[in-house]
Amino acid sequence: MTKSSNATFLDSVNRNFDRAAAYTEIPQGILQQIKACNAVYEIRFPVRIGDKIEVIEAYRAQHSHHRMPTKGGIRYNENVDKEEVEALAALMTYKCAIVDVPFGGAKGGVKINPKEYTEDQLERITRRYTTELIRKNFIGPGIDVPAPDYGTGPREMAWIYDTYLTFKGGDIDAAGCVTGKPVSQNGIRGRNEATGRGVFYGLRELCDTGDAMKKLGLEKGLKGKKVVIQGLGNVGSFTGSIMQNEGDITIIAVSEYEGSIYSDKGIHIEELMAYRKNTGSILGFPGTTNLPNKEAALELECDILIPAALENQITADNAPRIKAKIIGEAANGPVTADAEAMLNKAGIIIVPDMFLNAGGVTVSYFEWLKNLSHMRFGRMEKRFDSNTYSNFVGLIEKMTAKQIGDREREFLTRGADEIDLVRSGLEETMVTSFQQIWETYKTKKDIDGLRSAAFVCALEKISNDYSSLGIFP
Repeated sequence: MTKSSNATFLDSVNRNFDRAAAYTEIPQGILQQIKACNAVYEIRFPVRIGDKIEVIEAYRAQHSHHRMPTKGGIRYNENVDKEEVEALAALMTYKCAIVDVPFGGAKGGVKINPKEYTEDQLERITRRYTTELIRKNFIGPGIDVPAPDYGTGPREMAWIYDTYLTFKGGDIDAAGCVTGKPVSQNGIRGRNEATGRGVFYGLRELCDTGDAMKKLGLEKGLKGKKVVIQGLGNVGSFTGSIMQNEGDITIIAVSEYEGSIYSDKGIHIEELMAYRKNTGSILGFPGTTNLPNKEAALELECDILIPAALENQITADNAPRIKAKIIGEAANGPVTADAEAMLNKAGIIIVPDMFLNAGGVTVSYFEWLKNLSHMRFGRMEKRFDSNTYSNFVGLIEKMTAKQIGDREREFLTRGADEIDLVRSGLEETMVTSFQQIWETYKTKKDIDGLRSAAFVCALEKISNDYSSLGIFP
């Protein structure tokens, strides 16, 4: 992971906060309260690994309690530390506010490389970590709700849920203690793809904005845009496949842990994923050229660069060599504050992480609502809607004396499944949030970019929450 010589991740988050705060009229006391991290739980716990006992370092940060529960993922990474978790928790606070999800921000981290442990060992670590959170009241459907992040997924969330049930079996809302669970275990359809799909919706809205494209000298719309993706984890792979299948973009380069590849004719992301699964590497994918190193892809000329790996990937060191016109932050904090100042000056539009990768927490919110309501989305209305549409089609046939084909009838009379409603809700959220950010960007005099505009939106909403609670009359 590339580190900026000028600013840590938390420094960047706080500097971005301070820069945006100058565009608001929020009292300094409220700003300081919003900025501060409310609580951090540092944990050391022993786990038997093979024939020895290993002490695992872990964290859970709750940045803001202006709304409850707090919400944020759990990442497994050997570089996890207290400062990183605090920075990620802060971003979650602002992210939830931007997309109008009623949570405070939180984040968790376990300082391990999951590739070095067996599935059984990872399960023991996850269950012990969850036990520690339960003991200190740092998890619960109305307290703090974790979710997947870098290095974790539905499997780990299922272990967390099961462990919570062991301690809280009488809690009727126990399934709401964690999101990102498998669908078979009270999860929700569409959660696994949610962050990547949200990135697609967010970038689509920017590319459909005439003023923005005119500024960059690009045609409106995603179609035909040349894209570089860094990272083929959950977020990067879904972002690439959805943008390719539904946005008709051309992926010219991909960067991963083992290196990066390039093809001016385009790289089919789903075929690349299958190739990597079989060979263990993206290198040598047919029709592509191996680039000198994994960082080289970041510096290619393209329309959209999507960093979808870890934080601090674009720094003051490599920012002068970035040739993208748009940077879509699918990862958390991939651009440092020092680098952003340089990129803004160069006229590059940065679509900030706190908006662009909010698809995950948005659909997590839908899953949490599903768990609290104890009912699948669409269960009440799907058949009613389908029957209503069928009657309407029948009426049209009767009035026009024309028969509608079976295929067309099926399309016209179909009621919405859970995944249809999830995708619709996510699209509405991302479209509405982008419009709020863009309006702020246009109306705030001399504002330096979309990140500051997104921060302003978030700070004003959080400040209103504090005022309405009577904490700051």
